Amino acid sequence: MKPYTEVPQKLKNTIAGYLLVMVLVFGSIFFLITTSFFTYIVSQSDLIDQKVELQRALDIAEAGLNYYKWYLAHFPGDTTNGTGLPGPYVHVYNDPEGAAIGEFSLEVASSTFCGDISSIEVSSTGFTYDDPSVFRTITARYARPNVAEYAYIINSSVWAGPDRVIVGPYHSNGGIRMDGTNNSTVTSGQTTWTCNSSFGCSPSGTRNGVFTTTANPNTALFSFPSAPINFTGLTVDLAQMLDRAQNAGGVYIPPSGGYGYRITFNAAGTITVRRVTGTTQYWGYTTADGWLQERHVISSTAFVGTYPISASCPLIFVQDKVWLDGVVNQKVTLAAADVASAAINPSIILNDNITYTAASTSGLLAIAEQDVLIGISVPTDMSLNGIFVAQNGRFGRNHYNTSGTYGLPGTLDPYLFRDSLTVNGTIVSNGREGTQWVSGGIPTSGFLDRLNSYDRNLVVSPPPLVPNTSDVFVVTDWKDYR
Repeated sequence: MKPYTEVPQKLKNTIAGYLLVMVLVFGSIFFLITTSFFTYIVSQSDLIDQKVELQRALDIAEAGLNYYKWYLAHFPGDTTNGTGLPGPYVHVYNDPEGAAIGEFSLEVASSTFCGDISSIEVSSTGFTYDDPSVFRTITARYARPNVAEYAYIINSSVWAGPDRVIVGPYHSNGGIRMDGTNNSTVTSGQTTWTCNSSFGCSPSGTRNGVFTTTANPNTALFSFPSAPINFTGLTVDLAQMLDRAQNAGGVYIPPSGGYGYRITFNAAGTITVRRVTGTTQYWGYTTADGWLQERHVISSTAFVGTYPISASCPLIFVQDKVWLDGVVNQKVTLAAADVASAAINPSIILNDNITYTAASTSGLLAIAEQDVLIGISVPTDMSLNGIFVAQNGRFGRNHYNTSGTYGLPGTLDPYLFRDSLTVNGTIVSNGREGTQWVSGGIPTSGFLDRLNSYDRNLVVSPPPLVPNTSDVFVVTDWKDYR
């Protein structure tokens, strides 16, 4: 056995120093871990508290929007919260027990054309008294539902042929034979109706409010009877539009003393007006009136002028028949009517393409006191953008022949058939609508293919004085600003 040897003092000090360093190092690591852990817990707790306050602030801000929706239901069009003064309008928010727990502040603005409110935008900021530094701001646009929500609104029975593709709700107060392709609801105000030979039914007989003879994949979207849409309620006050055009900054065009006017929209935000001094006479056929002599083809015009479209009142009122075409660069309304004479009911003839410079900022409402008709000498692939309202008449293209007693002039024969019609917007027709004529299931004139699609942009931001389907303001857009 080796004898015990005492560890030198110097070595003891060295070992103790190493131990002290290790204790300090591991102690520091433990301290950092513990501190980080507690910091994480505290920060997570603060984050959770902030999220709770953010949610409560959002709930209060939404209460502000709901409050103003209620307010508009009782005081339509009031953008001052009953004060007659500019905002903000601050309201205390109480919990279900009646205790005040926060506030919402409202900023209210409106889009107004020709003195008529198109939409109301409400911005609501909410916060709680527990933490006023945490707030949420949300904005909603309120507007009355309007005809732009539909691809079609018709006040008569109608037949949509197998070439039709319809995007958007399709409604008729009469019966509907829907042989086309629909991607949305097809609603009829009738439980049953009598389908005769003019709708392709042979023999005539009673049919459901909406029926099809094809393998339509969307029959589940057929609905009948549905609530009829009141066409009297849709009727635009043309006398009011005349007054706005004359006295609120719009454009008023008096009677031409001739056949009417050709009006062309220009991409620069103007219209070019030409007086129609000559037309071609020929025969056309309608279901209601039979064969009639038409003068819808222009042979000569005289320049009248080029006029700017007002930004504050983009309204054009023409007291005569109108041939319409061009490029629309803003939200604008054109009416063709003669409110001074019950015997004169001008129509609109769509004689060329109507397009937009930008889908989001452009929009057209074209209202005719009588018919909105597509002319005969139009592009083979025709494109129409807008809301087209035939207030007392019908939207469509008449039937034509190329031979016999009612044959067209030879120069118009090539226009008997057109390849396609694309309508981006809405058709409102008091009478039966139609742009293709058939006999024995075979097209005899008109457009061979037709695509109709409602325009969502016009639902959110319609042209001025658009016909509403309800007087109650609803939310058309909603945004959350965190």
